[in-house]
Amino acid sequence: MKFEWRKKEKDLYIPKQKPELVTVPEQKFFMIKGKGNPNNEEFAERIGVLYSLAYAIRMMPKNGYTPEGYFEYTVYPLEGIWDLTEEGRQLDELNKDELLYTIMIRQPEFVTNEVVERAFERVRKKKPHPFLDDITFETMADGMSLQMLHVGPFEEEPQTFEKMAEYLESHQLERVSLTHREIYLSDMRRVDPAKLKTVLRYQVKPRA
Repeated sequence: MKFEWRKKEKDLYIPKQKPELVTVPEQKFFMIKGKGNPNNEEFAERIGVLYSLAYAIRMMPKNGYTPEGYFEYTVYPLEGIWDLTEEGRQLDELNKDELLYTIMIRQPEFVTNEVVERAFERVRKKKPHPFLDDITFETMADGMSLQMLHVGPFEEEPQTFEKMAEYLESHQLERVSLTHREIYLSDMRRVDPAKLKTVLRYQVKPRA
């Protein structure tokens, strides 16, 4: 039976439209860093190379190699960790050109460095990409985090973050840093902005 993250890991990917605490375990990711407006073509190209690698692993058995421990699964959703440059933090309004991001796609537990190397080789041969060598394979463990489902345009995220901030205040918690994670449950190219579903999440700790 195919492993589907939407069904098997609901606590991490299908939160409610109200703030909730979650403990995020150690996870493996393909990731790439960048700076600037996510509406730019360069951002889309970075996403493209992430998916090329993710699907290279997903399709390995059909291409003659089955990694040890492999199981059928649905490719994980795109995620992004967002920050601002120091200059961007000084501005009264968001300037998307000052955004710093690390976008990523989670990989199943069976993925090892050997599997990653094979994926890179396949993508390099099949579809060479200028950003391919900027991709890294890393492990992250966010631990205790606060998350909430945001439904609607990205521009309206501050309303959701406001509710999350209220939760922090009433539960004696504080953010670990000013960065936050977004998990994109909708295809932003095809879905009406009013119906976009995005998980908003950041690391938290008890208030000192």
